[in-house]
Amino acid sequence: MELSASWDSLRKQARKLEAQLDEQMLSYRKLVSAKVSTKDDAAESDVESWIERLLNQLQQVNSQMQAWVSSGGSEMVSHTLTRHQEILQDLTQEFYRLRSSLRAKQEHASLLDDFKEFDRTRLDLEEGAGFEKQTLLKEHASISRSTGQMDTVISQAQATLGALVFQRSTFGGINSKLSNVSGRLPTVNNILSAIKRKKSMDTIILSLVGSICIFLIFIYWLTK
Repeated sequence: MELSASWDSLRKQARKLEAQLDEQMLSYRKLVSAKVSTKDDAAESDVESWIERLLNQLQQVNSQMQAWVSSGGSEMVSHTLTRHQEILQDLTQEFYRLRSSLRAKQEHASLLDDFKEFDRTRLDLEEGAGFEKQTLLKEHASISRSTGQMDTVISQAQATLGALVFQRSTFGGINSKLSNVSGRLPTVNNILSAIKRKKSMDTIILSLVGSICIFLIFIYWLTK
């Protein structure tokens, strides 16, 4: 009678624990199905801890029931123990499966968050690079404009230098011609002087010839 009371007490404890586990597993299933955050939730941790305690307690009760059956229980009692052990195994497997699923969801959500953060960082870097690229393009355009202006100034300076060189060569030619003319002026003056002298001599000669002719005519007129 005492053994029967002990068995009944163990069965009641097992059923009570199984009912509590069913209730907690239902709540845990809802948490797992709705879990989207990467961070651990307080309610989730409480449910997991409570389920683990209930599973340990049910395992202890099953061990006591196994000891009771080993001490000489009937085949029907052994069948009942097997049923409670299967329930414990099913609940344990489901709990570990749900917990693994929850961890996988957390890791997946964490990877998504990391990817989003990486994507945001990449976009920020691209925007920063785009801004830097625009700045570099503006600087390049400014440098190109400055270079173009410098090229224009250099071209103008080269043209001016060419004009000055041409003017210098022109003035040099003029100076050379002036020098040649200056060098030739004494000769021209000498020629002009010689021409004047010759003209004077011709005038003198003509005057003498004329005078002689007049003198001869005068004599001829007197002699008649």
